[in-house]
Amino acid sequence: MLALIRACHPGPTVVVTVVGAALAAGVGRGPGGTLLVGAAVLSGQLSIGWSNDWIDRSRDQAAGRSDKPLSGTSTGHSAASLAPGTVARAAFAALAACVPLSLASGVLAGVVHLVAVACGWLYNIRLKATPASPLPFAVAFGLLPAFVTLGLPGEPWPAPWALAAGALLGMGAHFANVVPDLPEDLTLGVLGLPQRLGPTGARIGAAILFVTASAVIALAPGAGPGAVAVAGLAAVVVALAGGLIAGRGDLRRTAFVVTVAVALIDVAMFVGQGGQIV
Repeated sequence: MLALIRACHPGPTVVVTVVGAALAAGVGRGPGGTLLVGAAVLSGQLSIGWSNDWIDRSRDQAAGRSDKPLSGTSTGHSAASLAPGTVARAAFAALAACVPLSLASGVLAGVVHLVAVACGWLYNIRLKATPASPLPFAVAFGLLPAFVTLGLPGEPWPAPWALAAGALLGMGAHFANVVPDLPEDLTLGVLGLPQRLGPTGARIGAAILFVTASAVIALAPGAGPGAVAVAGLAAVVVALAGGLIAGRGDLRRTAFVVTVAVALIDVAMFVGQGGQIV
C-alpha cells in the first residue's frame, strides 16, 4: 500500500487537491461543493500520477530512479511487491471515479475538469518528450479555476486573469520539476521544452513563470496593488532565491518545496487582497 501511495506522486497530488478545494471554498461552493471539488481533483490527480509511473516504468528503471516504486531499484519490501498491473488498474479506477465526481458539479464544469485531466494523461503518453511539454500544464492548471466557478449557480467563467495565473503557475511547476531529472531525461531522449533549454534555461524559465503568475495575481482587478501585493511578490522572490541556493543539495526536494511555497504564497496573496475570480 505504501508503494502504491508513493507511485501516485503524493506531494503534487495533495497540493493540487488542497488548492482546488481552497478555491472552491473561496468562491462560495459551500461544504458540499467544496468536498465534491476536492474529491474530483483528487481522483484526477491520482489517475495522472499513477499513469505517469506506469507509463514511465521502463525509463525510470533505465535511469535507476530509486524514488520510483516501479523502477525495480526502490528500497523496502513494499516497493518490491508492487506490480505494474496494480498501478495500471489503480490509474484507470481513479480515472473512472473522476468522471461522475467531476460531473457532479454540473455538465459544463465536469467536462472542463475532464479536459484538464485528459491533458495530464496526454502529457504522460506523448507530450512530455516534445517541445509542447508545457502546453498540458498550461491548459490543465488554467482550467482549474474554471472547474471551480462553473459549478456555481449560473455557471460563470472565472476572470481571464485567473485563467492566466493558473496557466503560468502550471508551466512554472513543470519547469521547476524537470530540473532534478534533466541529466536522466537527456540520456533517455526525453526532450521536453525545459530539457531543450538546459539546466540554466529551465531554472530561469521557472522563475520567470512563477514571478509573472504572482504579478498577475497581485495586479488582479478589484484587488489593487498594496502592502499585501508587495509582500507577496517579495516572498515569491525570496522563495525562488532560497531555492536557488538550496538547489545545490537535494534538487528534487528543493524543486517541490519552491513550487509549493510559490503556490501557497499566491493563494495567500489572493485571499489577503480580497480578490474575486468571478
